[in-house]
Amino acid sequence: MRAKAFVALLLMGSLAACDRKTDIEAPPRATDEAPSPSQKSLIAVPINANTASLKQALERAVPKTLWTINRHERACVKPQQVKVFGKKVKVTPPIACTIVGQVTRGPLRLRGEGAEIVVDVPLNARIAARDVGGVLKGETATGAAMAHARIRVGLTPDWRTQGKARITYGWTRAPGIDFLGKRITFTDEADAKLKPVVAGIEREVTREIAKLDIRKQAADIWRQSFTALELNRENPPVWMRVTPQRILYGGYRIDGQRMNLNLGMEAITETFVSGRPTDPAPTPLPRLVRETPKPHLDVRVPVIADYAQLQPVVDRTLAKRSKRPFALPKLGPMMVTFGKSTIYAAAGGRVAVGVDVEAKLEMRSGEPTRGRIWMTAVPANKPGSAEVHFADLVINGDTDGVGGDLLILLGQSEGFAPLIAEALTQNFTKDLDELQVKIRRAVDQRREGAFVIRTRVDSFETGEIKAYGNGLYLPVRMVGGASVDYRPAK
Repeated sequence: MRAKAFVALLLMGSLAACDRKTDIEAPPRATDEAPSPSQKSLIAVPINANTASLKQALERAVPKTLWTINRHERACVKPQQVKVFGKKVKVTPPIACTIVGQVTRGPLRLRGEGAEIVVDVPLNARIAARDVGGVLKGETATGAAMAHARIRVGLTPDWRTQGKARITYGWTRAPGIDFLGKRITFTDEADAKLKPVVAGIEREVTREIAKLDIRKQAADIWRQSFTALELNRENPPVWMRVTPQRILYGGYRIDGQRMNLNLGMEAITETFVSGRPTDPAPTPLPRLVRETPKPHLDVRVPVIADYAQLQPVVDRTLAKRSKRPFALPKLGPMMVTFGKSTIYAAAGGRVAVGVDVEAKLEMRSGEPTRGRIWMTAVPANKPGSAEVHFADLVINGDTDGVGGDLLILLGQSEGFAPLIAEALTQNFTKDLDELQVKIRRAVDQRREGAFVIRTRVDSFETGEIKAYGNGLYLPVRMVGGASVDYRPAK
């Protein structure tokens, strides 16, 4: 019985009204409708910028041969001297030579270190020293160095990218030759040639970073995010309408050749237990707000019980109770037959229950008293509890005869109003647990058009139940996290 009653909490339907004319004393019907809950959530919206284009641009901009050298030196090897009787005497004259060679680069390697894009530029030097006299015999020196271009990217409030590069390098093997027990290196020559090359690479990196178009991708995602996302397909259908408000930016990290921007979209999230709601009208892409986003999903799922679904519960309870007489003080036992009940929302957040009654005192003869007894009550539950009960019961009635006061006494007897209130009381804890499992499974990950939606539900909280014209409204709050990854079909 409780499971069937809980199904009613998952459906938004029309109020089933009784066909026959109501009594003039029937409580006025409430016409208000349960609101579609509206909360503010911060949804993670990862944007990935491919840095492969930066590597390709640098490959084109940085030549394979960085520099060449062909220079005559008057003294590649200084004169060798020895001391004879305390005086220095030249043993060999200075050796003149011609230095020829070049420094080339290997394939660029691009990687990430935290918030830095690192471009590794392997350098290879090959230098020969050729002297006129043939003493050096064309000795060739080889060397290797690794240059590192470290790049930091900035994103301005109007979505423009800015880059700043700094390049460092060091010789892992300095180019040089061994001659007459001495090491002759050529790092000074190589450094002099590398400095302007390094400055050129820094300028090229700055230029290429500015070409990264983050704004276009962000504008596409922003425009497409004014939408409705299906949280549950059926039993019941649940939709979340997303209306973005602003975008927060908390920096980026480099993962391989991708720059992952830490973006969060602050949006109003409304939930509907119905068919797909209309999409909100998109607004222009706003300026970027520099603030670390802390994604959180805060959604109120409107759980609504149709009053018509509660009617059989009351009818079965009254039918069972009618087999025993009601004891009226000073009047004795009364046998009561109940007709079908009518249940709807009354004014002031109350629920009205009307019951057709045919009653007769066992100690009196004549026709039974016929009429309708009305009861109104306020639905209530404890904070966080899924057990719904009714309080503040008020009884009135209308009859077709002078014995009508008997029905008023019946309704006000100790056993009548509490009987109906108890029939309406339901504990939905077990059913709510089953609902949580179902929702977690339904919203875990799904694709909606160009979006991949990932939702994590950390907790469910039950709010305060209220009566509206279209049903009993029990708010269930889902708290967790969500990300919407924009992946249009290729």
